[in-house]
Amino acid sequence: PNPEELLASISETFSVRHDYGEVLRKSLLFYEAQRSGKLPANNRVLWRKSAFVDDRGLNGEDLSGGYFDAGDYVKFNLPMAFTTTVLSWGVLAYTDAYNATDQLAHAHSAIKWATDYFIKCHVKKYEYYAQVGEGVIDHLLWRSPPRNSTRHRRAFKLTTTSPGTEVVAETAAAMAAASVVFRSVNPSYSEELIRHARDLYDFGNNYREVYHRSIRDVQNFYRSYSGYKDELAWAASWLYFATEEQEFLTDAQAKYNEFNLDNRKPAGFHWDDKTAGVQLLLAQMTSDPKFNRSVEQFCDRFLPGGDFPYTPKGLVFIQEWGVLRHAAGVAFICMGAANLGVKPEIYRDFAKRQIHYMLGDSGLGSYVIGYGPSPPTRPHHRSSSCPIPPAPCSFEALRNPSSNPHVLTGALVGGPDGNDRFTDDRRNHRSSEVALDYNAAFQSAVAGLKYLEL
Repeated sequence: PNPEELLASISETFSVRHDYGEVLRKSLLFYEAQRSGKLPANNRVLWRKSAFVDDRGLNGEDLSGGYFDAGDYVKFNLPMAFTTTVLSWGVLAYTDAYNATDQLAHAHSAIKWATDYFIKCHVKKYEYYAQVGEGVIDHLLWRSPPRNSTRHRRAFKLTTTSPGTEVVAETAAAMAAASVVFRSVNPSYSEELIRHARDLYDFGNNYREVYHRSIRDVQNFYRSYSGYKDELAWAASWLYFATEEQEFLTDAQAKYNEFNLDNRKPAGFHWDDKTAGVQLLLAQMTSDPKFNRSVEQFCDRFLPGGDFPYTPKGLVFIQEWGVLRHAAGVAFICMGAANLGVKPEIYRDFAKRQIHYMLGDSGLGSYVIGYGPSPPTRPHHRSSSCPIPPAPCSFEALRNPSSNPHVLTGALVGGPDGNDRFTDDRRNHRSSEVALDYNAAFQSAVAGLKYLEL
């Protein structure tokens, strides 16, 4: 259908009023279900127990903590750091929404669980552990997460001789963004995060290399196809946001021009490509209208009649893998553009339609586990599909047609195909996979909708 027909056909579908506070609460519970390491006494996900408390670096460094990436148990720092940056950005932009829903303390805990781990990973100024566990080996098993490894999991360290700019720069961005989150509630911790952010940015900037060349295991999982240029500009932008030191803004703008980010046409905002995030952040921090124009050009590409198709029920279909994650990323960016006065009614309407589609307004059910009409019950997720240890678990749990024995509350699944068809089957990891980054922009966009409601 043409854009006018499409909008008219779904206009009534997206009039449902949602409890955004409940969605925020449940999304934060998903992050608690993904925790690795020794769980705190106030753990709210009772079917999760402490796991992999003995993760160690090459010299015995304590690398416990952090988050499992998706339905597996590997700790991939690139998507974990992106998640942390975007969650922090959502808290900073929409603090009132988190306060109004009594979720601010839980959001702080979600962010700090990651940054505490990143501090452990940053063992020297130019040494950083970017991954714990091996994707190929981890995926050979379907099991509950053990408290202790039967053998130590492999840890991958980036150094001056084996650098990795994307993940180091993204972690710098995450540390800088989180430092602002904690500035008023934990000033000493905020300062510690800024120190790490500065050093990590120096590391990434001075030793430039795509990180899949240093960590071969990541090639099949989180290889960065966009390269590290967007991450360098992204990190410099966040360091200016956190410090207000002119040198970082000058550096961010210089990199923006050097890397020709103004002429990139990113297919979304996600763990691999932060170009749109750089444009929006620089638009917020400067009076240069070119950044507003870039964000507007970005968002217009995803509106009906733009560069990307829509499903019959109104979801912008950017990429078949993690389709909802991609739609949420664009929604979050366009809500930020609307806050700057760039087509506010159009972009907020677009974002609301995309998020409400995920919450079940298409009439086909919700895609958020434990929320809304007919949500998924069989996510591709090991720990929620397995009984609580020490009960055994195997690939029989993957093949079991029944719902997962534990509800992975708040997780956003991969989503439907281009014709709105969805398979609630944990063997179909394209549709039923969950991941840290899937929920990041989604949660922050929901916070934006709550903020508008207020």
